[in-house]
Amino acid sequence: MTIRIHARQLLPGLAALGVLALLATAVAAAPALAHAGIGVLTVAIVLGMLAGNLAPQRWAVRAAPGAAFAQRTLLRLGVGLYGLRLTAQQISAVGLRGVLIDALVIACTLGLALWAGTRWFKLDRDTALLVGTGSAICGAAAVMAAEPVVKAPPHKVAMAVATVTIFGSLSILVYPLLFPRLGLDPSQFGIYIGSTVHEVAQVVAAGKAVSPQAADQAVVVKLIRVALLAPVMLLLARLVRTGGTAEEIKAARPPLLPWFIALFIAAAAVNSFGWVPAPLHDALLRLDAALLALAMAALGWASSLRMMRQAGIRPLLLGALLFGFLLVGGYGINRVVTALLA
Repeated sequence: MTIRIHARQLLPGLAALGVLALLATAVAAAPALAHAGIGVLTVAIVLGMLAGNLAPQRWAVRAAPGAAFAQRTLLRLGVGLYGLRLTAQQISAVGLRGVLIDALVIACTLGLALWAGTRWFKLDRDTALLVGTGSAICGAAAVMAAEPVVKAPPHKVAMAVATVTIFGSLSILVYPLLFPRLGLDPSQFGIYIGSTVHEVAQVVAAGKAVSPQAADQAVVVKLIRVALLAPVMLLLARLVRTGGTAEEIKAARPPLLPWFIALFIAAAAVNSFGWVPAPLHDALLRLDAALLALAMAALGWASSLRMMRQAGIRPLLLGALLFGFLLVGGYGINRVVTALLA
C-alpha cells in the first residue's frame, strides 16, 4: 500500500517531466538547433524553467514529489549509467591533472565564499558556507550534504539551493559559447567544464553541447570532484563544530563512495572489457539519455522566479561572484596545472 501511494505521488511530476523530455527531443532535432550545437539536455532545462515558472501553483505542488525524485534518484542513476559511454583508458587519461585541478578549484572557491560572503556581502557564516560548498563541489547535492554539518535552519538551506541551482543552470548556456574563445581543445575544455560547473547533469549538458569527447572528460573530472565531497565535509565539520557529540559528527558525514559513483565505476569497467552485448548496450544508452533529459527538465523546473525571490539579493550576489570565479579563476587554474604537468 505504501509503495502504491508513493508511486501515485510521483506520477504527476514524472509524467509532466516526461512530456517535457519528449518535447525537448523533438525540438533539439530541429536543424537550426543541431547546427548551433544545442542538444536535448539544454533544451530540456529551458523547457523545464518555462514550465516551472508558468505552471499554476496547484500543478507545481502536485508535480513536486516527482520532480524531486527526478532531480535526485533519476539524475544519479543516469550519471551512473553514463559510465557505459566511457572506458578505463579514457578515465586514466585524466589522471593526476584532474585531481589536482579539482582540489584547487574547491579550496579556492570555498575560501573565497567564506571571506567574501561574510566581509563583502555581510552574510552569516552558515549561508556563506552553504553557497560556497554548493558552488565548489556539486550544487544542490553538496548543499544538502553540508546542511547536517553546518546545522543551518531550513530557510538558509533553501536560499543556498536556489542560488546554486540558478547559476548552475546558467552555466549550461554560457560554457558552450566560451569554447571557441578560450584556446582549449575539446579534451581540455571538458576538464575545465568538469572542474567548474555546479551539478553533474549540468556538466553533462554543457559537455555534450561542445562534443562527445568534451562530455566524456567533463563527467570523469566532475565525478572526481564529487568524490572529494567526503573529505571536504570532514574538514567543514572541524571548522563549524561547536561541541557536538561523536555520534552527531559521525552521522553528519556523507558516504565515502556515493552509490552512483560506484555504479559509474562499475559501468565503465564493464564497458572497458566489452562484456555488455551490443543490443543491451544500445538500450541502456537510450535509457540513460531519457533519464538525463528527465533530470534536466526537473532541474529547470526548480529554477523558478519564486526561488530567485526566495534567495534574496545577497546570496545571489555571492553566487554570482563564485560563478564568475569558477569561469575565470577556474580557467586560470586549468591552464596553470596543465602547463605544469605537460
